Amino acid sequence: MRLSNFILNFLLTASLTAQTTLGDFQSIESRDSKHIQMKTAEGYLRIEICTPDMVRFRTSWNGNFEPNESYMVTKYDWEEINWDLKESTDVLELNTSHLTIEVTKNPVQITIKDQSGKVLSKDVNFGNYITNKQVGTQKELFADEHFFGFGERMDFLDRRGKITNLSVGRGEGLPHIVGAYNVLEANYSPVPFFMSTRGYGIFFHTSFETSWDMGHTANDVYRFEAKGGELDYYFIYGPDFPSILNHYTSLTGKSPLLPKSALGLHVGTYSGGTWGYEEMTSDQYPIKLVKKFRALNIPIDILHLDSTWRIFGKNGGSGATTFEWRETFENPEAMFDSLYAQDLSMVGVHVRPRFDNGNKLDLLDKARLAGFVYPEPNNSGEFVNFFNEEAVNWWWENGAKRLADAGAMFFKTDEGSAFGRKANESDKTGPQGEEIKRLHNLFPLAYAKAPYEKFENYNNQRGMNHTREGYAGIQRYPFIFAGDWPSEWQYFEPVIKAGLNIGLSGVSNWAHCMGGFEHVADPELYIRWTQFGLLSPIAHLFGMEHPNYKEPWNYGEEALAIFKKYDELRYRLNPYLYSAMYQNHINGSPLMRALVLDYQNDNNVYTITDQYLLGNDLMVCPVTTKGAQTRVVYFPEGNWINFWTKEKYEGKQYVNILCPLDEMPIFIKEGAIIATQPLEQTLGVKTPTTINLDIYANANGKFALYDDDGKSLKYQQENFSLTTFSLSTNSNSVVLAITSERNNYKLKNRKYNIKIHSLKEPKSIIIDGKPTDNFTFKNEVLNLLFFPNKKDSSIVINN
Repeated sequence: MRLSNFILNFLLTASLTAQTTLGDFQSIESRDSKHIQMKTAEGYLRIEICTPDMVRFRTSWNGNFEPNESYMVTKYDWEEINWDLKESTDVLELNTSHLTIEVTKNPVQITIKDQSGKVLSKDVNFGNYITNKQVGTQKELFADEHFFGFGERMDFLDRRGKITNLSVGRGEGLPHIVGAYNVLEANYSPVPFFMSTRGYGIFFHTSFETSWDMGHTANDVYRFEAKGGELDYYFIYGPDFPSILNHYTSLTGKSPLLPKSALGLHVGTYSGGTWGYEEMTSDQYPIKLVKKFRALNIPIDILHLDSTWRIFGKNGGSGATTFEWRETFENPEAMFDSLYAQDLSMVGVHVRPRFDNGNKLDLLDKARLAGFVYPEPNNSGEFVNFFNEEAVNWWWENGAKRLADAGAMFFKTDEGSAFGRKANESDKTGPQGEEIKRLHNLFPLAYAKAPYEKFENYNNQRGMNHTREGYAGIQRYPFIFAGDWPSEWQYFEPVIKAGLNIGLSGVSNWAHCMGGFEHVADPELYIRWTQFGLLSPIAHLFGMEHPNYKEPWNYGEEALAIFKKYDELRYRLNPYLYSAMYQNHINGSPLMRALVLDYQNDNNVYTITDQYLLGNDLMVCPVTTKGAQTRVVYFPEGNWINFWTKEKYEGKQYVNILCPLDEMPIFIKEGAIIATQPLEQTLGVKTPTTINLDIYANANGKFALYDDDGKSLKYQQENFSLTTFSLSTNSNSVVLAITSERNNYKLKNRKYNIKIHSLKEPKSIIIDGKPTDNFTFKNEVLNLLFFPNKKDSSIVINN
């Protein structure tokens, strides 16, 4: 039985007597146009005004503030804004145009309000504290408050009432089902950031392990603390979740655009072998694999060769990288040539962050001699010192570039959690000590950054890196995948949760091993999981079970047909998905969106972990129960149309929906404009000359169609085209306005096949002021062909 709040708060307050708080206000020590710093009886509080919506709070007990770092936060130099300070006997009051920050003096505590006077956040139990180098703060938990974010968590969506520890890694111990496969402990990409339904977010700017008690101990108090470092956090006002994500990703970095081909199918391969079957690998297997995809007309763009492409070294075994090809790969350069000749867009290889000695290359010995491994006692270090630019350059020139010269265009950077923590593939734990506590969570960022930037420069095109681990800021070096989860039904929905949570934490370009990674999936699970995977942000097919892996023809004719159906759907949806990727680049909105992101005031969506929006307007509902013939779908506010049957459903209700094996429930929001293109077997860099627009009338809507060359960095100089389609409907007419907002990337011979659903038979159609009869109408669907010949156009359908 939970203790009363009175007793709990008494205990919390009593525990703080062994800790040092800020105490009472003494004086304003410094102030300029961007900050104010005050001295207290026990320490110093520094408030930095970043924007009208974002304020940084830093606390020091010794008067020293740590230098700014560049791994998590990319922007510190904010433009000056207008704010004012008022001081009374009891309170200091800072006002921006959106926030009021009150600092009580005796003791020092922080309360933050919006401009209507609503309290958003309030310190309790003396607020900030330090004890034995552990820093933290306590805040009031309001009755209607719920929390979302915290990175790639597989356990819960709403964190209210939960205790969460954030440190990069996974479960440990045997058996795996309660060790490595423990969804409660999975922490591949933790992010010390959350959003509150009260209208704000907090980013705890620390690389140390953190703990978050979000109302578990007392239901009216939450607290967060770090095992070292400075108490440094950003308060971010929305009040809506998309605005909070936009601010957070402005702080920690927007995700760059990936190559357009990254939205195609990714396939990983062990090249004919896997653990224990390494001698069966060959440089011919990947070529034959892609030939089979092509022969079956299954669209594919990206391939990566996993661990067994390389020999395992003399020191680190399978857990390190020699950069030497296995003997069974007789001609890697010819292999890459053959793969690219089959129209693959990019081919990459798997690496790990530790050097090893091979048969010909003694990179570990040489790196130790040159000082380019992270220091360990007796010069025993193995980890590349990715925190050192010279070490990164040496790693590239002496190891990584050998693979790039052969034809690799990206890396899959694995085992980023092994720095200072036991690795999966060996007993190696890497460097230890106090400094490693600060660096452990940053290592995955430095590790992913190195090949992302090196390959981008070497290939002279947009970078792409495929990594498993991350931390705050990993969205800058995309993409990440969810880790090695077995092909069992019990792990299917937790993987979906991981995608929802990481999307709520600023990371959009996310993938998983569809069908599961380890164990042979039963065909039904394979079908259901790949349906979800092919409508995930990144579609990644990869498994390790020899000899069937996760190739669709190994799961029967039905599985093959359904896989191909959804893969083709994905390729047709590319204009819609690519435009959503651009929006993520601009404002941080993820492709895979938990319903709470758009409906944060609807309590019904707070625990929904098996539905999501893909982009703004497609609601995807994976089937996660074996043998299910129906599944319950919750429809948020608005009207929704069944993608398969076109049946309409009103929002704010639950409905039991049929889900035959070949139909994962998908719904389209009324007012949506869904852009598709004719089917291609590879996305490459082709810009479609025909775009199909399915428009769902009876509600207003908007869609911005993004086009560029799909490959270069010219988009950063605004060399792209952005065409906005705005839908307005009323009882008498439907109006579609088309506006070219950007036109630096020239579209040649573009035409639009427009299909408007749910219409009465039109009395007239007027295009750019001129009537037309060049259309067809049948079963409440209007079809017309539109050729844009001016910057701004309009189509008016009169009912």
